[in-house]
Parts: sequence; C-alpha cells; structure tokens
Amino acid sequence: MKYLVTGGAGFIGSHLVDSLAGDKNNEVMVLDDLSTGNRSNLDGAAQLPNYRFVEGSIFDEPLVRKLVGDADIVVHLAASVGVHLIVQRPLETLLNNIRGTEIVLEACADEQRKVLVASTSEIYGKNATGSLREDSDRILGSPLKSRWAYSTSKAVDEILAHAYWRERSTPSIIVRLVNTVGARQTGEYGMFVPGLVGQALRGEALTVYGSGEQRRSCCHVGDTAEARVRPLGVEEAVGDVFNVGSPEEISINDLARTIVGMTGSSSPVEHISYDVAYEPGFEDMERRVPDISKISALIGWGPTRRLTQILEDVIAYARATMKAA
Repeated sequence: MKYLVTGGAGFIGSHLVDSLAGDKNNEVMVLDDLSTGNRSNLDGAAQLPNYRFVEGSIFDEPLVRKLVGDADIVVHLAASVGVHLIVQRPLETLLNNIRGTEIVLEACADEQRKVLVASTSEIYGKNATGSLREDSDRILGSPLKSRWAYSTSKAVDEILAHAYWRERSTPSIIVRLVNTVGARQTGEYGMFVPGLVGQALRGEALTVYGSGEQRRSCCHVGDTAEARVRPLGVEEAVGDVFNVGSPEEISINDLARTIVGMTGSSSPVEHISYDVAYEPGFEDMERRVPDISKISALIGWGPTRRLTQILEDVIAYARATMKAA
C-alpha cells in the first residue's frame, strides 16, 4: 500500500512511519512543516528506499491534493498539540486543527482515499465518570477558556470526518488517542511524562499541578502505532471511532514518585497551582481512563507494555538526548 502520513515527523507520527516503512511492500510519504516535528525523528526511515519526505504544510491545498492522489491511504496526524501550546496560542490551534483537517478530508473525498483521523481523549473534557467509552458525554467548560480550544477543534475534526463519510462516502476512521508516551516525546509543549523525567534527571523539583491526585493512564507509542495501522485493513472500522489507550491508571503524585525512584534522583516534588502554571481559571479533569473494549473486539488489540517499560524507554531516551546535547 501507498501511505501518506501528515505530521509524520512528530513523536507519534515518526513511530508510525517506522512501522509502515518497515514493511518493504509499503511506500510511505511524509508531509510535515517541521513546526513542532523533527526531521531527526525519521533518521531510521530515511535509510529505506520506500520512504519519501516532503516538507510542506497541510494548508498548501495543491500539494495536499497531489500527495493524496499519489496515496492509497492517508493517516492524518498533523495538528497543534500540548496543553502549553494550546493555552498560549488557541487561535493557531483552532485554525491548524480545523482548517487543516478540512483540506485533507476534502482531498480524500475527491480522490476517494481511505483516511484515518487522529483525535484525542481531550474530547471528553471534564468527564471523569469511570472508564470512558466512545459514546460517553463530553463535559466542557466555558468556550471563552482557551483550555478547551483543543478539545473543541478535535471534536470538529471528528464531526467533519463522520460527515464526509456519511455524505460523500469518504472512507474515514477516527481514533482517540489517550496519553501516548515513549521515546522521542519531549516536555516542550506540556507533555507531562517527559517533562517530569527531564526535571528528575536534571535534579530539579518535579512540578505537579494542582493536588496531584488527578489520575491518568499512559499508553506506549509502540502499542499506539499498532492500534492505528491495523484498523485500516478492517472494513467494519470505516465510519466509526475507537479509543486507543491503556486502562492502567496512576495518580500524578505516584507517577512523580515512581519517576524519582527509577531515575535515582534526589529531586523533591513541588505542587503548583493551575493558575500559576497556565492561566487564571484553568480547568482540568480529575480522571481520564479509556474503555478500550470496542477496538479490542474489532481487532483483538490491547496494550502490551506496562507503565514501568514506558518510563524506562522515556528515561533512556532523555538520558541519551541530554548526553548528546
């Protein structure tokens, strides 16, 4: 198959590209403007003859149409991500995620290409009522709070993908990613695991926002990549949405203490209010854990790596990066 991966130089995208290009029967094209992605993430794939990189924007409609026309399947990952980036630049988030997705979907509709759209568990907002199913209610704060710009933009992405499938027969699949973590991820845009790991390795205080009793789950990027590739070959997945994450949960306080222990750090844990960390009135959720029974029933998928292995990989990558700097 010929794949086009938008945002393929990013953390998650590069791992997916590695997986796809590792099959010599595939051809893989990457479109990325390198605004948040890194070309070095693709050093491995760049050694393969079935890989091609195109530096460009998903706002470049003629370019997107040409690349979509050259592909059999499109995996759309290009988006603004990270809480810090979203709070600081909500307008950019809305335009990138909505307008960019519209351009990709329109090209896929015209060419009748199958497309997988990456969404997020941020869709659920403040809903903390147990394991979240794909049909769980969205509970959001005021639309004037920039915190919810990302959730809103990705909800529109999902609505667009579903509408293109229903009204224009565009074969679309939506996956909601839940805290994907692993090597190549940085804490630059507010990703909490690599951020805490970096602080521990530098001997700095680990900053935990709020009480630290909020609970999260983490899914290894290798498991996430598998869960994004396999539904593409299943016809029953078209027109539907699937959670991709781990049901293993931990409090942020316990996560910080675990990281301190695994890194051998003497760093203390320091609690900071959300108002100081982000902006006055910032809202967060107490718990976010996915129900993955739907994708499990479809393709038999479930995460294979536990939190300890995830943290080992992040710590090893952070150490190597710091040594190379």
